[in-house]
Amino acid sequence: MSNFLRLLARNKLALGGLIVMGIVIFFALITPLLPLADPNVTNTADRFQPVFSEGALLGTDHLGRDLLSRLMWGTRLSLAVGFAAAIIAATIGAAIGIIAGYYGGRTDNIIMRGVDMLMAFPYILLALAIVAALGPGLLNALIAVAAVNIPFFARNIRGITVGIANKEFVDAARLAGKSDASIILSEVLPNVIPVIVIAMSTTIGWMILETAGLSFLGLGSQPPVADLGSMLGEARSALITNPHTSIVPGMMILIIVMAINLLGDGVRDALDPRLKSGALSRPMPATRVDRKGPIPEAEGDDLLALRGLETQFHVKDRVYKAVGGVDLNVRPGECLGLIGESGSGKSVTALSVMGLVASPPGVITGGAVYFEGEDLVGAPYSKLRRMRGKRVAYIFQDPLATLHPLYTIGDQLIEAVSCHRPIGKSEGRAHAVELLRQVRIPNAEKRVDSYPHELSGGMRQRVGIAMALANDPEVIIADEPTTALDVTVQAQVLTLLDDLRREKGLAILFITHDFGVVAQLCDRVAVMYAGRIVEQGPTDAILNAPAHPYTSKLMACVPELGEGRRRLEAIPGLPPVVDKLPDGCAFADRCHVATDACRRGEIPLDPLSDKRRVRCIHPVSDPATEAAQ
Repeated sequence: MSNFLRLLARNKLALGGLIVMGIVIFFALITPLLPLADPNVTNTADRFQPVFSEGALLGTDHLGRDLLSRLMWGTRLSLAVGFAAAIIAATIGAAIGIIAGYYGGRTDNIIMRGVDMLMAFPYILLALAIVAALGPGLLNALIAVAAVNIPFFARNIRGITVGIANKEFVDAARLAGKSDASIILSEVLPNVIPVIVIAMSTTIGWMILETAGLSFLGLGSQPPVADLGSMLGEARSALITNPHTSIVPGMMILIIVMAINLLGDGVRDALDPRLKSGALSRPMPATRVDRKGPIPEAEGDDLLALRGLETQFHVKDRVYKAVGGVDLNVRPGECLGLIGESGSGKSVTALSVMGLVASPPGVITGGAVYFEGEDLVGAPYSKLRRMRGKRVAYIFQDPLATLHPLYTIGDQLIEAVSCHRPIGKSEGRAHAVELLRQVRIPNAEKRVDSYPHELSGGMRQRVGIAMALANDPEVIIADEPTTALDVTVQAQVLTLLDDLRREKGLAILFITHDFGVVAQLCDRVAVMYAGRIVEQGPTDAILNAPAHPYTSKLMACVPELGEGRRRLEAIPGLPPVVDKLPDGCAFADRCHVATDACRRGEIPLDPLSDKRRVRCIHPVSDPATEAAQ
């Protein structure tokens, strides 16, 4: 609950709505205790008294009744009806939606066609028809407002339930012998309650407006009892001569509805699991830059060079140091492998190159990214946009998630080119077909008109590679593009990338956690742990004689052909939490050769030889020494 309130407080408008609604509800609850005049007692001699009159702070209406008293009691009644209608509609609508979504088939069709029939009528006309059939009255207005909102809840909850009903944990509950009622109550309902709460928080305001509308037409609250809508209806004849009689209830309706809607938006954001990181606003087009300290200078003639790159995630009062000072470089025609466990900072490093880390909460806090000697960190968005996909291209892990499902692959390849230069339809199609041929897709002339779901996983990944090649980039950043593929397709994709690198002179930064991939494709390798490079050097040298204990342990986890009796090692413990990194070497608590000196001060990335560097006080000199230790 405290976490929810903290997230809600980050949205200032929602916090304001909460405060206003709290004040309104508080006064509505204590209305019977306040020394107010009887709201229904008439006194025609004092009719239309102005605001701030003696004995009538907000004046009187056409029958001399105290407007403040009627406002307080009317607000109390309108809130009660609005909240009651929301609870009834949410309860019945959610029950209908859950049953339809869970059982599916004929049950779903019958229920949802009935819901569709209700939704075919304009909701206000349907409410008027229900009140006309039941007769005027506040209770009947409540029933009408709840009834016309049931389809809204049923539709929303049904859609969520359909996805949940096919999840593995529901299948496991069925296999365990649970009844349908038990599964719905214990497995499905807890997962849809946040959606119900969000839907209620965003519709209560509309229900209060709908109830007020019916009362305004004389179909809701009946004299002498007043709610906000009936007060407006009674005051409409005096709108010109005595506007305060309409302004008073109208302003209260405005305040309530605005506060509830603002609060509802905040509740929706705070309960959304995708936004609990604190990113309650739309991400910026480029990662926010807040560099402190000196900016490292470019060294050498590398095509792409990272110098002391630091990227953090600022979530509330916590700072996650995802990338803690990374130095990398890649030359034309070279493939650099970046390897490490999941969560070591590889993908964040790659996304930081072109400012693609989502802000909030991501922030680049230090270092530089040099492309042909020019620093890209903090570059104008227009410049980054021109370079993205044209000079520096990305291949992501899951092409099904990155390719648009509603457009053919040909259209998407043409769009990748047209974003950077004008291209005709026929020329674009020919270029798309040629790209598909380059990535070894058979029958490219017909495949160009296929949709992503019509291709296999390996074919989609080839399309992703083709899209990266669409503008002849100089650098390709491949973020684990073979992880989800079977070994045969993986080998084909790696061979393809290697051929393209040699043919086109591409520089490739290849992110992976597979040493087999590194051995097949990469010229050099950098090993990453807890946001920092711990070892770097030629691939053969590192694979044959790892110097850092972490690299050695990673390699010991990989099975080898012909070594069936070799024991596969497991690295003990877990990686450190990057918002509480320990002093010294981050791997010390999991390392079997660590000493007290490893847990003190800064461990530098020292040269081990002309081409190798290692961040370790006790480097492993060769596999024999490692085995002995």
